[in-house]
Amino acid sequence: MQDRMGLSGMKLCIGFRAPALLAAMMFSTAPLAAEVSHQTDYSIALAGLPLARASFHTEVERNRYTISGTLNSAGLVDIISRTTGQTRVSGVIDRDHLRASEYSMSYRSGRKGRAINVSFRNGNVVRASMVPKRDPLPKNWVPVTSRDMRNVLDPLSGLLIPARARVCPNTLPIFDGESRLDIRLSPKGTRNFKTRGFEGEVIVCGIRFVPKAGYRKGREDVEYLRRLGTMEIWYAKANGVDVYAPVYARIPTKIGAVTVSATRFGD
Repeated sequence: MQDRMGLSGMKLCIGFRAPALLAAMMFSTAPLAAEVSHQTDYSIALAGLPLARASFHTEVERNRYTISGTLNSAGLVDIISRTTGQTRVSGVIDRDHLRASEYSMSYRSGRKGRAINVSFRNGNVVRASMVPKRDPLPKNWVPVTSRDMRNVLDPLSGLLIPARARVCPNTLPIFDGESRLDIRLSPKGTRNFKTRGFEGEVIVCGIRFVPKAGYRKGREDVEYLRRLGTMEIWYAKANGVDVYAPVYARIPTKIGAVTVSATRFGD
C-alpha cells in the first residue's frame, strides 16, 4: 500500500492519502449555515517521531462547501524521501451528509506520484480517473464494479458525522477513486482531549477496515489492516457546530503506532 491508500487512509507509511483522510475529516467543523472560512493544522507521527504536517482550509457559502488541504513530510522522512500532497473536495450540504460533487487528490513521494479525480452525483460515482493507471493489473486484483460505486462517500467530507446521527456504531462506505471499502466504527467510551481551540470530552470509536474492491486480494499489508482490531478515532464536537469530527487517530503497526493529532481545532 506504499502508493495506494485504497484502505483509505490507514496505510503503514507516510504517503499522502492516509494522513489526508484522517486529518481532513478533523477540520471541517465551521458553522454550516453561513459564509465561513476555517483553518486547522495537524501532526502525523510514527512511534513519537514526526512524519508530516498537514494544513486544511474550508469555506462554506450557503449550502455549498469546499475543503482543500496540503501535506508535507517532516523529520527524517523529509530527508530520505520528500513527500508532498494536495487534496480538494466540493459539494452540497444536505440534511444528513456532506455530499461531494468533485473530489481530487494528488501526491508525490520521491520520484513517484499519482493524481486521482472523482465526480459524484447524488452519492453515486459518475466518473473516476487515476494517473498513472495501474497497468497491467495483477491477477489477484479485486476489480471495482458499478455496484461498488453506488451510494458512497468521499474520504474527506464523507467522514464528518452529523450530531443527530450515531457517531459509533456506524458504517461509512468510502470510495477514494481507486478502492472501495467500509469503515466500521464501534463504541469504546469517552476520553478527554485538549488542543488549541478545543478542550473537553471526546467520543472514542474503534475502527475496522473492510476492503470491498480495488485492492490485491491476499496482499500482506491489506490483510494486516483487515485483521487489525486496535485502531481508534476520537470524535469531538466543536462549540456551536452540529457536526462531529475526529481530533485524534491511532493505527498500530509492526514498527510503532502511527498517530494523527489535531494541533489546532476550530480556533
